[in-house]
Amino acid sequence: MIISVHKKGFTLLEILIAISIFASVLSTVFISYSGTFNVLDHTESRANIYRMARIALERMQEDLESAYFNSGTEKSESKENPFDDSTPFIGKDAEIDGRDADTLSFISRAHIGFDEEEKGTGIAGISYYVGKNENGDGFILYRSDTPKFEKAPEEETGGLVLCEGLFSVDFTYYDGDAKSLEKWDSTGDELKDKFPVMVEIELSFIDNSNTEIPVKFILDVSLPMGRYLHETTN
Repeated sequence: MIISVHKKGFTLLEILIAISIFASVLSTVFISYSGTFNVLDHTESRANIYRMARIALERMQEDLESAYFNSGTEKSESKENPFDDSTPFIGKDAEIDGRDADTLSFISRAHIGFDEEEKGTGIAGISYYVGKNENGDGFILYRSDTPKFEKAPEEETGGLVLCEGLFSVDFTYYDGDAKSLEKWDSTGDELKDKFPVMVEIELSFIDNSNTEIPVKFILDVSLPMGRYLHETTN
């Protein structure tokens, strides 16, 4: 007796349906994984921004709270150091490419000593200035720290990077009457030998996940020396 066996395979339609189902499942898994990685990248980017902002603002707060006014009893022995009694506090309202890029220079007792011979902190000229990042987007905020009696670097040079990836840097100054000013010059006639009572620092960072809306941090720093000078002159 002869038994005939007929082997039946998949039809073209069944193969196409199977491929379609597999492609749908694969795309769903891919989208899910892509979304997860995007969230992780966004979270990591925000974490880096918050870390830089925290470090920068803490450093600037300490510098400003230690701002020092030379009444003239202590004269700089170096004529090349602009951070003497003639220029105690100068904030300039500046822009780069239409964005705020303010600068600030003042005397502070928050000098950071990197040399083993320098014990602790001391009086120094502190400057903040903004520069372009030639290797990427955004601005770089620099901090220059010049010990008293030493030759200061040229304006807007010689600083260490405080933070980068910035969209803008803006300083606002408040006098004893709570009046806000975009710039401050204690060597001029109007604000001669005066300190702001408070400085508002605004750092805006570029958010790579949404470049149209920067991440903004604002810190108000009260200056004890400014309040003291205001109280003693009124």
